[in-house]
Amino acid sequence: MAGPKAPYGTWKSPIGAALAASHDGRPEYVGAVGEEVWWTEPRPSEGGRRALVRRRADGAEEPLLPAPWNARSRVMEYGGRPWAAVPRPEGGPLAVFVDFADQRLYAVEPDAPGSPEPRPLTPVSAVGGGLRWVDPTIHADRGEVWCVLEEFTGEAPTDVRRVAAAVPLDGSAAGDRTAVRELTDDRNRFVTGPKLSPDGRRAAWLAWDHPNMPWDGTVVKVAEVTRDGAFTGVRTAAGGPEESVAQVEWAPDGSLLAASDRGGWWNLHRVSPEDGEARELHPREEEFGGPLWKIGSAWFAPLPTGPIAVVHGRGETALGILDPETGELSDAPGPWTAWSPTLAVQDTRVFGVAASPRSGYEVVELDTATGHTRVIGVRHHDPVDPAYYPEPRIRVFTGPGGRDIHAYVHPPHHPDHTVPAGEPPPYVVWAHGGPTDHAPLVLDLEIAYFTSRGIGVAEVNYGGSSGYGRAYRNRLRGQWGVVDVEDCAAVARALAEEGAADGARLAIRGGSAGGWTAAASLATTAVYACGTVIYPVLDPLHWASADGTHDFESRYLEGLIGPPDEARYRERSPLHHADRITAPFLLLQGLDDPVCPPAQCERLLAAVAGRGVRHAYLAFEGEGHGFRRADTMIRALEAELSLYAQAFGIAAPEVPVLELAE
Repeated sequence: MAGPKAPYGTWKSPIGAALAASHDGRPEYVGAVGEEVWWTEPRPSEGGRRALVRRRADGAEEPLLPAPWNARSRVMEYGGRPWAAVPRPEGGPLAVFVDFADQRLYAVEPDAPGSPEPRPLTPVSAVGGGLRWVDPTIHADRGEVWCVLEEFTGEAPTDVRRVAAAVPLDGSAAGDRTAVRELTDDRNRFVTGPKLSPDGRRAAWLAWDHPNMPWDGTVVKVAEVTRDGAFTGVRTAAGGPEESVAQVEWAPDGSLLAASDRGGWWNLHRVSPEDGEARELHPREEEFGGPLWKIGSAWFAPLPTGPIAVVHGRGETALGILDPETGELSDAPGPWTAWSPTLAVQDTRVFGVAASPRSGYEVVELDTATGHTRVIGVRHHDPVDPAYYPEPRIRVFTGPGGRDIHAYVHPPHHPDHTVPAGEPPPYVVWAHGGPTDHAPLVLDLEIAYFTSRGIGVAEVNYGGSSGYGRAYRNRLRGQWGVVDVEDCAAVARALAEEGAADGARLAIRGGSAGGWTAAASLATTAVYACGTVIYPVLDPLHWASADGTHDFESRYLEGLIGPPDEARYRERSPLHHADRITAPFLLLQGLDDPVCPPAQCERLLAAVAGRGVRHAYLAFEGEGHGFRRADTMIRALEAELSLYAQAFGIAAPEVPVLELAE
């Protein structure tokens, strides 16, 4: 039976901003600790902290640490794996973790009598951003934790060095920086945590240097490990400036495994530590790796019996089991279409984090002995009738020059509403961040917040996105602000030409690099009626300066736009073309953002002041690069809906009216 007719954008929805905010974030960094499985989990209602959660052998779940402990690293600002733990014959597990507040490494024995407080293992430094740690591995037999140390040597964001380091488990380094043993020198700008071979005689890790990003070119370093734990004979075993190795691990037989894109796709290779000779294990035009935004990401994990658990796919991803001898690949059953880069193994079992268009991210177990999968943590529960969820469509659009553009289209969807015949809906084009990243095919209640009200969403994996091979990523080399803008506009126009969207009611929104794309789209195209710009890059000249951003991305623009050149950078800059912006826009910014500081937003506001361009600026104290607090996310989402209601001529009485200045 058809429901009542109502204009698009006015449908009443049970998916409110508070509901969407409460389901924001995902579990990360899954690990096996004896018979237990641990992971980190978001807590938007607790100030956005990350809780370290343990699932006991009997299935009971509990947080390992009470608030305000926050297991989250700031290395390279995006962080990475913040914890490690090992089982012990007596006394329960020993765990180490990085606390966000001071970035110190702590040890905790959660089952010890009296529930003792975590004890610090590393000191505090007052220099610049201090001392930071990530990707720990406990070597109890050596009495150490091996991890990556990021050490600031001055006040500038780029006054920093990174090394692999060994931290004593006895706490002797808690007040003594000299007690931290450096395993590598700092000749490489970036390193990952060292992996110890099964026989304990070798270590392997990844390294890269400016101006490369890790998806451009990395090298695999191998060293001999002496009896006293020193690294000697360090050499490069694989990789190079035009080859990205996303992950390296030792197999149980002592061979070295690497996810390399030397063939155009991140495929698995067995690499000789001696001469670097590599053999591809399963050649396929799919990705078995991804962009290394966070140190400790894992797209594959060797099982003790020889097979390798792999996250693989082209756009959408699956969990598979690869036989490295025969090349046979078998996928796990289940509905999941997006697997996060986190895997752990325990005997015949594999643990990961996955989501689908009908479920949020869950902790999933695959038993390779039976082939069965099951959800063991953060189980998805529908907070509303799933009839209100969008029904996404996988699309490939045609862009300039006939190039393919991958996208997920989420049409407006409501079980109780129909619309007058011939009325096309408004649409918002979403540009993801990165830009070397990817919009996954998963249930997102922020998208459902709009689609259940009658506003469509198109997520565009524009040229430069990961998930479609190196050639697709390289489309953005030197073309940031061009290809991404063109691809988003091509999708918007195609939807309008198909009659699927109202060409007069199109919007664009994006955060971080997506904020750049949104702002550049408003400045250089006439496609959109309005836009939402979230913690954006706006001025590449300033962003590439000494204090414009953090060290990790400080030379990213050399690949995205080209070597620093004032004329070229000004030509691409949305800020320097602010006079061309005529559509209303909403600007959202965290005041504690070290990646995209608020100064650029403030300069854009000054550039449009008094020009009659309707706009609003919401800045949030205590928020950084990516909003994590529930109250922030609620305010931002309601403001965004109010912007679209005003720009599209829609009544939205359930949200506060966003005051737009001119």
